[in-house]
Amino acid sequence: MGTGFNRALASNRSHLRALCCLWCMLCAGGVLPSGGPLFAQEGLQAAGAVGLAERLAAMKRTDFQGKDWTWSELSGEKGTVVVFLGTQCPLAKLYTRRIEELSTKYAQSGMRFVAVDSNVQDSLAEMAAHARKHQLTIPFIKDPDQALADLLGATRTPEVCVLDTNAELKYRGRIDDQFGIGYAKEKETASELIDAIDAILSGREVPTAVTTAPGCLIGRVHHKKSDAVVGAPITYAEHVAPVLQAHCVSCHREGDIGPMDLSTYEDVAAWAEMIVEVTQNRTMPPWHATQDHAKFANDRTLSEKELSILEQWAAGGAESGDLQKVANPIAATSGWLLPKEPDLVIPMSEDAYRVPKEGTVNYQYFRADVGNDKDLWVRGLEILPGARDVVHHVLVFVAPKGSRKRDLGGARTFLAGYVPGTRAELMPSGYAKRIPANSELVFQVHYTPNGTATEDLSKLGLLFADEQSVTHEVITTSAVNLRFSIPPGAANHAVTATLPEKLPACELLSFSPHMHVRGKSFKYTIMYPDRRREVVLDIPHYDFNWQTEYRLASPINVPAGTRMRCDAAFDNSDGNLNNPDSKAWVSWGDQTYEEMMIGYFHYAVKR
Repeated sequence: MGTGFNRALASNRSHLRALCCLWCMLCAGGVLPSGGPLFAQEGLQAAGAVGLAERLAAMKRTDFQGKDWTWSELSGEKGTVVVFLGTQCPLAKLYTRRIEELSTKYAQSGMRFVAVDSNVQDSLAEMAAHARKHQLTIPFIKDPDQALADLLGATRTPEVCVLDTNAELKYRGRIDDQFGIGYAKEKETASELIDAIDAILSGREVPTAVTTAPGCLIGRVHHKKSDAVVGAPITYAEHVAPVLQAHCVSCHREGDIGPMDLSTYEDVAAWAEMIVEVTQNRTMPPWHATQDHAKFANDRTLSEKELSILEQWAAGGAESGDLQKVANPIAATSGWLLPKEPDLVIPMSEDAYRVPKEGTVNYQYFRADVGNDKDLWVRGLEILPGARDVVHHVLVFVAPKGSRKRDLGGARTFLAGYVPGTRAELMPSGYAKRIPANSELVFQVHYTPNGTATEDLSKLGLLFADEQSVTHEVITTSAVNLRFSIPPGAANHAVTATLPEKLPACELLSFSPHMHVRGKSFKYTIMYPDRRREVVLDIPHYDFNWQTEYRLASPINVPAGTRMRCDAAFDNSDGNLNNPDSKAWVSWGDQTYEEMMIGYFHYAVKR
């Protein structure tokens, strides 16, 4: 290994460890590799590059088409870029096309690109589908025992390793900074891979030798560790499967938005370390409210016992147990989850929306006529995404027919929402929402491109209630601030809103905070007539990717004269990786580069 690589790694070791803590999230940043003998965290400099070229030369790998490759066939005249990919990793999907484009760009330079799949869970058929879907033409080889990943020190997908003509490792880390955890920039601002290639081709020292690669941990072969756990072993069948089915599989299954299928033992075992990582740091399952106030029926938080089960299982070698005892997993569905077929189905538009294969898609808005000349009473609602793997969330609002057409113009009444894992909303007997006569619906849809161009036509299904049977009307209102202005660079800009009118005696049911990419925190406080104040929902780390409705486990009865206050904070600084422009003044607007501050909440009143 080159001295520049060793020197940079030694001088930045403490900084890299700090980065590791920061990026340990779903598809998060890398750690200093510890799996390979050449790249143990301690003693790395002493190991140097001794034997690297020889070990590479001795390796033979097979691609997804069954062709055998030697290192001499894979390596380039001037150098080689080895990129580690995974067929289920979201960032790997986003960056596969980028790698192919760079390979074309440098085709005549003597720099060769090679894709490697070291995931034990990825089959050759899945690799072939990935290559076909993302138009990958460079060699795509399988590394079934992770020997190549260990040799080069790769731990994540997508992670790149750049070697010069002498097989000296000159750069390892991310491709660039465009895509990361929960953010996607319009354009990259740092391109370390290109910098490394250009430096090697021009005979200069690579400017940055190591970066932290965001991505999913490589799925590795598991071996039973009999001494890792004292007592009876923790097994998938008896202990792990029930936890995953209760908290994870509703999203992480074939055809849904979860980036990996967690419905079978083989796949779960391959993702064992990744599951432990994202559950221990509370990235998954997604839940952003503190446990200090009200209790919520849809709280996804894992208990300490459940966290311990997952951790001990991975540490003990991810044993299967008796797979015959696994309860039937949640089945994937393309149909309605309402107790019967909807009485009315309203598509978001006449034509499907074409979601691009990559890039950032601003919120899209679609208007649909309800076609009702009288009030409709609705007891069941379900949003059915047309393409679950790219529809991140859908919010549906009610607007008077003929209201202002731009975005949410004229629509301020929330009707229904979908986020990954949401089930059908069925109200208790006697409870219903009212859609006023002559209404239209506004669908706000957030798409997340996954590397493949896709078409979506999402729909809303409604179950009606007989008006005579409705004892409680469910109403949605909001505390909203339309007049804020967030200064450039402000990291913690406070904005408040109070419901202008006093509530009638009612039952509080749920809360739906809404901000965009600069949203930082959100809090709801009940203001009682006797001046008591009660914080009911506190979200210290708001995430615009998760438009969650927080549904109370038990309704909160409040007397007439109660009001609701909402406190929010916005981060318009460079420290917010979602921020499209930290130099801009930001005010109210419907698109994600603008901002909103709305504290929707839902309550029921007796009729």
